[in-house]
Amino acid sequence: MSNNQQPSEGVFRRTFLRSAAAGSLLFPGILNQLLADDGDPLATRNPHFPAKAKNIIFLFMTGGVSHVDTFDPKQELTKQHGKEIRADHPEIKDRPGYERIFLKQPQWEFKPHGKCGTEVSQLFPHIAQCVDDMAVIRSMHTSHSNHYNATLGIHTGSFTVSRPSIGSWMTYGLGSLNKNLPGFVVIAPAQTYAGTQVYASDFLPGAHQGTLVVPGQEPVMNVKPRVASELQQLELAALKEIDIDYQVSRGNDPRYQARVQSFETAFGMQMAVPDAFDFSKETEATLTSYGLKPNQTTGFAWQCLAARRLVERGVRFVELIDTGSSNNWDAHGDMMTHEPLAKNVDQPIAALLKDLKQRGMLEETLVVWTTEFGRTPFNSSADHKGREHHPWAFSSWLAGGGAKPGIVHGATDEIGLKAVEKPVHVRDFHATILHLMGIDHERLTYRHAGLDFRLTGVEHAKVVHELLA
Repeated sequence: MSNNQQPSEGVFRRTFLRSAAAGSLLFPGILNQLLADDGDPLATRNPHFPAKAKNIIFLFMTGGVSHVDTFDPKQELTKQHGKEIRADHPEIKDRPGYERIFLKQPQWEFKPHGKCGTEVSQLFPHIAQCVDDMAVIRSMHTSHSNHYNATLGIHTGSFTVSRPSIGSWMTYGLGSLNKNLPGFVVIAPAQTYAGTQVYASDFLPGAHQGTLVVPGQEPVMNVKPRVASELQQLELAALKEIDIDYQVSRGNDPRYQARVQSFETAFGMQMAVPDAFDFSKETEATLTSYGLKPNQTTGFAWQCLAARRLVERGVRFVELIDTGSSNNWDAHGDMMTHEPLAKNVDQPIAALLKDLKQRGMLEETLVVWTTEFGRTPFNSSADHKGREHHPWAFSSWLAGGGAKPGIVHGATDEIGLKAVEKPVHVRDFHATILHLMGIDHERLTYRHAGLDFRLTGVEHAKVVHELLA
């Protein structure tokens, strides 16, 4: 660019945020130690093959939801309540912490719903109304029984060490649909197990890290401009030459390019973020359907409506983490803690599905509901109020985005102990989600430390084609 040429809008946008000293105060998921490929790391990319889904809303119920009390009815478990089962199931004879093991019946009744007749417990009366749009997986299983490891696994495919999150892989593979908003957003009132690792980009370019949004009056900190527009223009004019000289002298340094990209995104976020989280233009009927009160800025209902608005604006991957009010779904002491937690998320999730559907968005938006593992269908005594961690079986479901509606996939045994029919491991779950977004999980790789890494790892993973519409 010669001295007589006018700087581009991109130069103005880049120099503005650098001069405003946004630095690490703005959006750590975007700005912190960014590394990038040549060019724009968030440029929209074509999928490996055509797919209906363009966006994902990932609903994570942290703590371990009991499958036998929610989406996996077990009449035999009720019939055999109180039966000691160690002798009948030798594979659990060495399970630590138990001298004797007794079956524990579900505490909520199951009923069939919708035209498909899928059975759901009374814990989720609103979600039950949406089963005709859902593919319920009753044969999920995972590789670890600790919260930290299982939570890391359901997010990254790795159960032991940090790896890129599924949301990071998604933006790495497909890019972003809105340059003024991050491609990967996580909305959570508090951190879940494994903390920031569940939305970290790890060895992927830093532009793919999830941006954390905390519900409240200011869900994204420091997004409002601190100086008037006129002053910004003066700063831009004064710094434009420095910016151009620096870029020319450094060539195509990927770290500099990534930093510039983060500034451009942050500049756009000054207007895009307040708009995305401004619910004032939503109708009263919409707010009521989610269970939201006027001017409410917290709660899972707020998270769900925010997710719809973000996806509506092109955010590729939105995760909602439910951490409960003062606890989570980890019901060791009393299964009745599931009741208020279910009530907190049931209506908002159902409203989200219905809202997406009536707006014509569900066809292109894949909604994923999951937890990190299930809970035992037994305990150390027949009258024990709680259930323990259970990696051998749990339930998840998919809706929209090319998932087959109104079906149940797989099954556990008669008491919900093990996934025995069409088992789906977490790796298979990831491969299927990627496939619905048009990505071949074996082709989505990133070379790091001399190895080609992928979300589904080097162990065998398969796409569950029965879940595809």
